[in-house]
Amino acid sequence: MMRRQGRPPVYEPIVPPPTECFVWRTDDYPLSWSVWNAHPECEIHLVKNAGGTCHVGDHIGAFTDGDLFIIGRGLPHNWVTPLADGEKVESRDVILQFDEDRIMEAAGPFPELTKLKQFLLLARRGLAFAGETRSRGAEIVEAIGSKCGLERLGLFFALLHILSTSNERQLLSSENFAPQIEVSTNHVLRDILTWMSVNYRNDLRLHQPAEMAGMTKTSFSRFFKKNTGTTFSRYLSELRMAKACELLDRSELAVTEIAAEVGYWNLSNFNKTFRELRGMPPRRYRQFRRSREPT
Repeated sequence: MMRRQGRPPVYEPIVPPPTECFVWRTDDYPLSWSVWNAHPECEIHLVKNAGGTCHVGDHIGAFTDGDLFIIGRGLPHNWVTPLADGEKVESRDVILQFDEDRIMEAAGPFPELTKLKQFLLLARRGLAFAGETRSRGAEIVEAIGSKCGLERLGLFFALLHILSTSNERQLLSSENFAPQIEVSTNHVLRDILTWMSVNYRNDLRLHQPAEMAGMTKTSFSRFFKKNTGTTFSRYLSELRMAKACELLDRSELAVTEIAAEVGYWNLSNFNKTFRELRGMPPRRYRQFRRSREPT
C-alpha cells in the first residue's frame, strides 16, 4: 500500500461557464496551481504526456502518460513531474471538474443518477483506473473537449457510467486521511517535496530540507510530521518504493539494479524496506503485477 501523505493543500477556486455544468480544460505543467491543492469539486484527471510522482491524500505512487484518475470532494492531490529550471510540458493534463451536489440534485427528475452516489463517495479517497477503463475513459475525456451542448453532456455522463461501473480501479488514499489546512506552509512543502522527487536517489539528510526551510533539524522534523502525517525518513522510503514499483512494473531491470536506481546500495536493506511497505518481496511484486496483465 502507498500511504502517509498529507500536507496543507491550497484551495483552488473552480467556476464552470454559465452554460455548462462542468469545467473541461487542458493544462501545461507547471502552472501556478501545480501545487498540492484541493477543492470541493470532483476532478477527473488524465495525464497525457509525462510521468512522475502522484500524491493523492496519503497515497504516494508513480504515474505515466495515459493514466486516468478521479479525485473526490476535498481530497488534496498533486502530480509532480521533475523538470529542469524553465522547462515546461505542454498540455500535460486534461482536467474535468464538476460539482457532485449538482449531479445528485438532478437525481430527483432523473433517478438513474442515484447510482452515482456511492461512487462519488468512494472517489473522496481517489481512484486510479486500469485496463479498458483507462483507455476508453481517456478517449472520452479528450473527445469531450471538441463537443458542445447535449453531445458534450452525453459524453460526460457516458464517462461517469464507465468509471462508476468499472472493476478496473484502485483505491488510493486511506479511509481515515484528514489533511490539515494551513495554506501558509504550502509553498515551503511544495519546494521540499519537489526537491525530494528529483533527488530521492541521493543520500538525503535531514539537515538539507531543514536548511531549505530556514529551520533547525528539530523544528523541521516537527513541521514535516505535523503537515504530512509522517516523518522525513518514512516519506523518503515511501517515495523510493513508489519509484521501485514503477521500475519493477515497467522495466526488465534486475532487482539489484532497481535497488541502486532508487538509492539503495545495500540489497538487503532494499528488500527489507520493500517488504515492510508493500507486504511482499520485490520479485513477488513483479510476478503479481505481470500476472494481472492482459494476454
